[in-house]
Amino acid sequence: MARAGGAATGAAFLALGAAFLWAAYYPLVLGVHPPAAPSGLLALPFLVGGAGFAAYAVATGRTSSFARQWTDPRSWGRAGLLAGMQIGVLASTYLAGAVDTSLLSLVGDVVATPVLLAVIYREGAERFRLPAFVGGVAVCAAGAALTIVAGGAARPLSAEAVPVAIAVPILIALYFLFVARASLRTPTSALAGHAGLGAGIFVVAISPLLPGGLGGLRPPTGDATLDVVAIGLTTFFLAPSLYFRAIERAGLILPSVLMAAIPIFTVLLAWTVLGIVPPALALAGIPVAVSGALLALRGEHAPWVPEYPDPPAGLSAPRTP
Repeated sequence: MARAGGAATGAAFLALGAAFLWAAYYPLVLGVHPPAAPSGLLALPFLVGGAGFAAYAVATGRTSSFARQWTDPRSWGRAGLLAGMQIGVLASTYLAGAVDTSLLSLVGDVVATPVLLAVIYREGAERFRLPAFVGGVAVCAAGAALTIVAGGAARPLSAEAVPVAIAVPILIALYFLFVARASLRTPTSALAGHAGLGAGIFVVAISPLLPGGLGGLRPPTGDATLDVVAIGLTTFFLAPSLYFRAIERAGLILPSVLMAAIPIFTVLLAWTVLGIVPPALALAGIPVAVSGALLALRGEHAPWVPEYPDPPAGLSAPRTP
């Protein structure tokens, strides 16, 4: 039992690290100067993150797994979900603001992911019968909501933002749910590497339809290029690496609940990086959310163990019926 608790605690730290890096996406995007075009802010980070995962897959002997993704229609479906998700997130960042968009991420991770896991795969429903877990989720979400509402971020959405607000949480939940499930049989590095590169290729193909067009794929200055590369490394490589590692240690539900920290980190980063000072009541939501997360940590969180992961290079994979 102590070992399981230690695994859950370790997963919590990994998930919170991922939440912080994902929260950093918003000040990074809004802080690119001179501003990069949306087409470039989408395509180049995808390619950077996908290349990072692909390099890791090759370095760890998963080249064959990575190569197989390019002929698997399901992998292209996941790449399409990733592209759609990030197009929605970027659009919402401009239309509704960084903190409101982080709230949409909160809904996708904390609410939609556990629900879709239970509905699609019939897993995790028993967690919602545990008072400590349900109470922890509620308190964690309430703390994050307090941070956003008190910060003055909650406001009516424009007509353009409404469909984006509906789509973003669903796309976030579906993408991470499908990749996490596929990682039971295929290394995450191969899955995420193809998804990132595939999403980048898709965005390049449709770039004439996006703001900035084909010419916007190239950042306007060297400094802007470094900012865009930083977005790719943090948002599409380091953050998902930590998140999927947390899932391996404690299952899908606990890491998804801890994504309630994203709007909290977003408020703090907006304060320290962008100079947007939150009121005291908004800061009061932070310990509330942390308390809820600690409550949700109670109980067992079984790891997701790959059924037959690819062996290192030179060894034969075990066969299954």
